[in-house]
Amino acid sequence: MTDNLCTPFEQPADVTTCRRRLTIGLPRSTQPAERRFPLTPEAVNILVEQGFTVKIEQNAADAIHYTDNRYSRCGAAIVDRISTLKCDLVIHLSPLSVADVNNMKRGAMLLTLLHTSSVISKAQVDALIHHGIITIALDLIKEQQGHFPFADILSEIDGRAAVAIASSLLADPIRGKGILLGGVAGIVPCEVMILGSGLAARAAAMSAIGLGAQVRMFDNDTYSLRSALAAIGPGIAASVPHPHVVDNALRSADIVIATTMSDPPAIDSDRVQLMKQGVITFDISASNGAVFPSMPTVDLAVARSCDNSIDGYRVCYINAGSAVPRTAAMALSNSLVTMLRDVVTCEGMNNAVKLTPGLQGATLTFGGHAVHPEIARIARCRPTDLALFLQLS
Repeated sequence: MTDNLCTPFEQPADVTTCRRRLTIGLPRSTQPAERRFPLTPEAVNILVEQGFTVKIEQNAADAIHYTDNRYSRCGAAIVDRISTLKCDLVIHLSPLSVADVNNMKRGAMLLTLLHTSSVISKAQVDALIHHGIITIALDLIKEQQGHFPFADILSEIDGRAAVAIASSLLADPIRGKGILLGGVAGIVPCEVMILGSGLAARAAAMSAIGLGAQVRMFDNDTYSLRSALAAIGPGIAASVPHPHVVDNALRSADIVIATTMSDPPAIDSDRVQLMKQGVITFDISASNGAVFPSMPTVDLAVARSCDNSIDGYRVCYINAGSAVPRTAAMALSNSLVTMLRDVVTCEGMNNAVKLTPGLQGATLTFGGHAVHPEIARIARCRPTDLALFLQLS
């Protein structure tokens, strides 16, 4: 009787895709001027839960006051420097040395910052090209909405840090004037002069206004000025930098902050002489002090103390954001966690560049070639068209 026979049926089985865990290496910064660290322990914990393996060099996060034990509890492996450089993806904000690049895995991805290209050498670029490293500049990554998530947040930190540090220097009763920026009834507030009207300038203006100061903003771009006024409100005076107006502002300013702007006015030695005694000067643009060529610079990333003069000369402070590295680390972590989530879904570093449009404009070296004009200039070669590379791959 066939009715009593058992009829076999298909048994469903779980099917999984074997995906190798991508490794992220976080070596300690070798540049004294770069205190910022790219990931906090909380960010590392999120990445580990997403399937990454994170390796951190011993004591790499000392500058932001996080211990190795804190990272270890969040799932990171504390290893030596070479082990971090052997990872699939290495994050190091300042340029890596030639020896470090030589220890990297061929075809690995390096996340760094382009604004430090002024200190990168031809030998370092040649090493990246020779090892086929995919180098991505975080500050050039652009979202579909046209925003630069890494560059914008670092600019905002620079602006707010500049005002916070300047306020502290003015209030110092020994090396400063021992005065507040403002906000006291019956006392004329201090004046803050800001060159530029971008994100850094707006952040500085809002911080200064919040402390009660009077703010004057200058920019050649009237549309950008109009946008800044709309964002900040009526608490600032905005103007095109006419020479006479700039000179008058320099005479009365207690704080002068230069940010990125097209064709900034030159604050030469003659104009510096117009400035009052005890004025606090910052350059938080990419020029690192070039707006004030006659002033010696004080790098806040490495300065142990701040003084308003060196050998009797007024000074210009640079790298304001590096003076608050832990805030920068938290801000960078927020953007990196989002970006790396997209990278892991692409299954490969080449695919990540190919499938993530925001990375393409930020790529410096790819497939053994310099694909960014600035990097090609340093390497003394012609830049290769990245789009052509991606079409053929």
